[in-house]
Amino acid sequence: MKITSAEAAKILKGYNDEYNNLCIAERNGKEYNAAVGEDPDELRPEYDYASTQAQLEELDRKIRKLKHTINVFNCTTEVPGFDMTIDQVLVYIPQLNARITKLFAMRNVLPKRRCTSSNYNNIIDYTYTNYDPAQAKADYENARNTLAKLQTALDLVNSTVTMEFEP
Repeated sequence: MKITSAEAAKILKGYNDEYNNLCIAERNGKEYNAAVGEDPDELRPEYDYASTQAQLEELDRKIRKLKHTINVFNCTTEVPGFDMTIDQVLVYIPQLNARITKLFAMRNVLPKRRCTSSNYNNIIDYTYTNYDPAQAKADYENARNTLAKLQTALDLVNSTVTMEFEP
């Protein structure tokens, strides 16, 4: 069947939810306590070891297969306008975010500012920027715009380009 990356993510979430629910059911059913004088068979929770293990193994297989399909898709599908594959974009986005965070602080610095001194002398110290804050502001805006365009292009690919997946 043909699915988009967005659909694959939803299917994967469903598999993971099903797996986690099965693990919880197993944890709750694999052991039980009975007091002296109680009939353990009456207290025995519903649990089938073989069936549970088979279901977990099948879900592991489906998760593995879907993640592989997504990885191949991400390594081979280019994001239009950026000359990068999806997996490269997924590395680039955190790099851009780090750059934006750094430039946000740099763009707001005064070119010359008085230092706060903890000693009690009459000498005034100044800190000077060794860069142009206006250039940092321009670079900040450029990085922010690039990130916005990149995220929009990635969203478009994730919601329109399909991959072949057989569960």
